[in-house]
Amino acid sequence: MNPFLNNAVKAARHAGRIISYNASQLDRLTITVKGHADFVSEVDRQAEQEIINTLREVYPEHAIFAEESGKAGENEFEWIIDPLDGTTNFLHGVPQFAVSIALRVKGVLQVAVILDPVKDELFTAIRGEGALLNDHRIRVSSIDNMAYSLLATGFPYKDTSNLDLWTDCFRSLMPETSGVRRAGSAALDLAWVAAGRYDGFWEFDLNTWDIGAGVLLVQEAGGMVSEVDGGRNHLQSGNILAANPAIYRKMLRKLSPIVQKYRS
Repeated sequence: MNPFLNNAVKAARHAGRIISYNASQLDRLTITVKGHADFVSEVDRQAEQEIINTLREVYPEHAIFAEESGKAGENEFEWIIDPLDGTTNFLHGVPQFAVSIALRVKGVLQVAVILDPVKDELFTAIRGEGALLNDHRIRVSSIDNMAYSLLATGFPYKDTSNLDLWTDCFRSLMPETSGVRRAGSAALDLAWVAAGRYDGFWEFDLNTWDIGAGVLLVQEAGGMVSEVDGGRNHLQSGNILAANPAIYRKMLRKLSPIVQKYRS
């Protein structure tokens, strides 16, 4: 197995154990408010530090880009870390959250790990080698009819400046699908697109650490990823559309004009 992937999995497992242990004692946790509807717990910080320590043991010179710690170091190898994607779910006892770790080399995603510690599901990908769920190959769905599609999204709850944009996108897509889900973890939403559970996903204003690993997973599972209007700056803008190829094209056709209207 790829040594970078091995060490990323090791780090994710360590963080997952911290998260699982604390999930049974939520009433004892210290919670800090970072902003409107934006929370961080001591579990986020402990899990992140465990990931960083594990990676630093073998790659002391690599750069780190983590949700709670920010950016550290300058190197062509950069680890993108979200120690607990779905913190609000976790703090409410909703079992939908994940550890997300990606490795970017010279600006290109090369390794992805998303761990769901509740279901013990480990999603992994290496550029050019496909995507796996618990060591079994996964592919995006083969659904090509929007009427049979199941989509996922996320509400703009921290910054509501894009609420009207999101509402218009939802209004355009919803009547043509068999349903739209909002589960609360973008990392798992993307992993589930890669695994064929969802046929497509879109969201605005995400962070690089929310989607880094998920983007590579979807691509390696045969899916397509871009900004919601088809642009290629999704890792920086946080506006993302990911789906199997057929549904991607149909979602893009619907959503791109709406985004362009709001951007003009």
